[in-house]
Amino acid sequence: MDHIYLDNAATTPMAKKVIETMTTQMQSDFGNASSTHWFGRNARAVMDDSRAVLAKSINANPNDIVITSGATEANNTAIMQTAHARAGLGKHIITTAIEHLSVLKPMAQLEKEGFRVTYLPVNEEGEISLADFDAALDDDTILVSIMMGNNEVGSRMPIQQIGERLVDHQAWFHTDATQAFGLLDIDVDALHVDMLSVSAHKINGPKGIGFLYRRTGINFPPFLRGGEQEMKRRAGTENPPAVAGFAEAVRLITSQEKADRQAKYYGFKEQIMHALKAAGVDFKVNGPLKPDALNHVFNLWLPGVSTYALQTNLDLAGFAISGGSACTAGSLEPSHVLTAMYGADSPRVAESIRVSFGAFNTTMDIVQFSDALVKIVNRLRKKANA
Repeated sequence: MDHIYLDNAATTPMAKKVIETMTTQMQSDFGNASSTHWFGRNARAVMDDSRAVLAKSINANPNDIVITSGATEANNTAIMQTAHARAGLGKHIITTAIEHLSVLKPMAQLEKEGFRVTYLPVNEEGEISLADFDAALDDDTILVSIMMGNNEVGSRMPIQQIGERLVDHQAWFHTDATQAFGLLDIDVDALHVDMLSVSAHKINGPKGIGFLYRRTGINFPPFLRGGEQEMKRRAGTENPPAVAGFAEAVRLITSQEKADRQAKYYGFKEQIMHALKAAGVDFKVNGPLKPDALNHVFNLWLPGVSTYALQTNLDLAGFAISGGSACTAGSLEPSHVLTAMYGADSPRVAESIRVSFGAFNTTMDIVQFSDALVKIVNRLRKKANA
């Protein structure tokens, strides 16, 4: 049986050129990038060259890129260290109700420490209101952390408008761009963001590597204490092969490629909806359905069919999808994103699936998936009504 992977919001397969680049680096430049001998200097050159590529991808200064183990570390660093470093200026933080858990859990910890956190609500398309943001912002606000795009429903946040509002405010502005990076053109100056988090494994790069963009002047103690790597901002021996692989993944995604992927993925959504409608299958889309959303994410409500049953049956048929964020895959708790959008009592919370597309998916993949989805939904509904 062939298996088709449609869970790219969780992680993506590595691109062939990324694997080749990393293999070459592991064989040739194995030195410690902090060593001053020839081997170390070669490894340092790999780090420097790769950092320049990563910086260019968001129109940043290379010295403002801090290599991390991924977006979770980057988010925790930006949130916890900003709060602790700026507590004397205020103790209010603004975020949203649908952030990734690597943002929400640090927020919960800070609340235990006496910080006041405002969780902006979202509408039924998973979008916040700028009026709500304006009402929440006050003189005590020291940090705003709002994701660029949501990992479960593909909604986008008004990052530029928020950034403009904070230009003359004391609050630092952080955005988790993990899902948007590789699909949208990002310019940290145009967006007026102070910190930005990214993971390589979402763009066909290696796992365990990412970066935190920290604008010059955004200063706080390192989250990880130890050596003086990453210009004294993040301790730990650098991983040049993984960083080189990350940079190669970035090189593969031109501005035109981003636009092409967005259009391709929107077409996949239309293809699935057409198949469901043609077969008379009742469904609803959770979140935005428009070309400028993060179109690699497609969240569907299939009334009367449990998420678990549908996900399990699709897996047995050879299709990898999810019921929501991969970080909560082992949890019995309902999606906090869908709960925030529709309410805890909505049947959508327990009857929805997330399909997420990637660079290697084809039209034929979607045809096969759509056929299987129709058959399985009809079978499960018939069984439930028997």
